[in-house]
Amino acid sequence: MTLLTRKLEVIIQAASQKYAVISLLGPRQSGKTTLVKKVFKNYTYLNFEDPELRQYASTDPKGFMLQYKGPMIIDEAQYVPEIFSYIQIAVDNNPQKGQYILTGSHNFLLLEYISQSLAGRIAIFNLLPFSIEELKSTKFFKDNYEDYLYNGFYPRIYNDGLEAGEWLKNYIQTYVERDVRKIINIGDLAKFQQFLKLCAGRTGQLVNFSEIGNELGLSYHTVQTWLSILEASFIVFRLPPYYKNFNKRIIKSHKLYFYDTGLAAYLLGIKKAEDVMFHFAKGALFENLIIAELIKFKVNSGQSTELWFWRDSTGNEVDCILEDNQKIKAIEIKSGKTIASDFFKGLDYFNHLHSDTQSYIIYGGSQIQNRSSSKIVSWKDIHLIY
Repeated sequence: MTLLTRKLEVIIQAASQKYAVISLLGPRQSGKTTLVKKVFKNYTYLNFEDPELRQYASTDPKGFMLQYKGPMIIDEAQYVPEIFSYIQIAVDNNPQKGQYILTGSHNFLLLEYISQSLAGRIAIFNLLPFSIEELKSTKFFKDNYEDYLYNGFYPRIYNDGLEAGEWLKNYIQTYVERDVRKIINIGDLAKFQQFLKLCAGRTGQLVNFSEIGNELGLSYHTVQTWLSILEASFIVFRLPPYYKNFNKRIIKSHKLYFYDTGLAAYLLGIKKAEDVMFHFAKGALFENLIIAELIKFKVNSGQSTELWFWRDSTGNEVDCILEDNQKIKAIEIKSGKTIASDFFKGLDYFNHLHSDTQSYIIYGGSQIQNRSSSKIVSWKDIHLIY
């Protein structure tokens, strides 16, 4: 098994010299435990997935904290909310940095407990599955993006040489049957799986709660709740519209994406990487790949993930907008491997409305070109955007 170096390792190590508590959030199987065990080798490791340990910590948190002293890693910390107040007391009594490393796979649960007890004492980071940049200098790097659309980026698929479709099938089943039920009581898990597949079919599209609800026979509120669950467990995210300095004709709905394209491809019924070439969702999955990679770059640098898309009511659109040092960068994403003139249409329109914009096209080919109006970047070199 080959363990890849994660971009976040150095940043978390540095933060542990400044904060008493470090929190690492992210989806299940994104490599959180592997990373913290590697960076904090001499720490006591405790996992609240263990029922006996979880019961001990929840029923007698004071006794638990007296027994397990010294710097420690607590995996899936959100399962024992009682422990957070005692960690607060411990770090207030002892100002030593890097005492506790907390991981979690349920974003809103862990963040709620952190805000209640550990505000100002903790540095929070997110770890997503591998990025293209992390794979680029390894044996796992692929020349065809279709391989990444199908396989996705979960570390175990690469580290253990697993077949992506089979692993992702088990991942979804475990997630639905275990994690979802821990967050909310859903009686009809089969319908929730239908909901997941419906979300995959809407990758890169505007979110319409009523439309999804009508198709599945669910209420508007239920769709909102279920989507929040997917977001909290790092399955999907919503990209907000960019509306600064524009009038009311700008679309206000969010667009839907998956953190991992392999998961979306599995839910769409794609059986192998070659099938992506001719699948109706190829363009949407490629767009998803690039948006997710832009987010990973920010996350892996310890930065906030402020990205947007832009679309007006007449259909003019730019796939991604980001602000870097108060400079607006407009990005169009095209799965085609040959540069075509229509790639520039959305960017040209946006540039007329908003002057002094840096424009980029990320496409499925391998060239890098500096055009008069836009810079063309290969999907392999997304880091050049930043």
